Amino acid sequence: MTAAVATKKKILLVDDEAAIVHSLRYNLEKNGYAVATAGDGRTAVMLAQTERPDLVVLDIMLPLLDGIEACKEIRKTSSVPIIMLTAKDQEFDKVLALELGADDYVTKPFSLGEIMARIKARLRRADVDADERDESITAGEISIDPSRQRLVVRGREVALAPKEFRLLHVLMENRGRIVTRQMLLEKVWGYDFEGEHQTISVHVRWLREKIEIDPNNPRHIVTVRSRGYLFRE
Repeated sequence: MTAAVATKKKILLVDDEAAIVHSLRYNLEKNGYAVATAGDGRTAVMLAQTERPDLVVLDIMLPLLDGIEACKEIRKTSSVPIIMLTAKDQEFDKVLALELGADDYVTKPFSLGEIMARIKARLRRADVDADERDESITAGEISIDPSRQRLVVRGREVALAPKEFRLLHVLMENRGRIVTRQMLLEKVWGYDFEGEHQTISVHVRWLREKIEIDPNNPRHIVTVRSRGYLFRE
């Protein structure tokens, strides 16, 4: 019994609508997950640090601290998968949430089957990513260590957001080869999102600002028109 409890995946469920929390919690626990809950963004950030969940389901419209700001705060210390819940069907909200570190989003109203499938898929992907972590990669003056989430550029340690780190890791793993936007989308974000080009372009720009001597004339992360990107040493 103790071993079974120890292996349970923990979900942090954040929503201020009691009916949604009750329904999701019941179904998650029924499916073998441990569940922690919060009704506002500030509590969510605190629980993300103290409870160390395996995945966070985070509503955008929250009191005290909205979901976007809570996501930003959680991302400062954790790469835990985050699924955003939104009642809005606006492209801007989705792009913003994903650029700030969310892994996926579900638009309300949603079916229990849909969100349970998304949760299972995110947890599976997180397990695969953990198993596939490679040894350090050094390419010229840039060295990346996935197991420690550490990047050194020209002898200086550089901090990256989790998505930026994963993006750079994929590019460096495939250095010297063109990596398509679709491949980056699948490897880094892991979903089919119609705003893909904007999302990837923004993250590439952020990466260039952190690793290139001249971000406007990149030496390492090169755009291959109509195809994708290529990492050069």
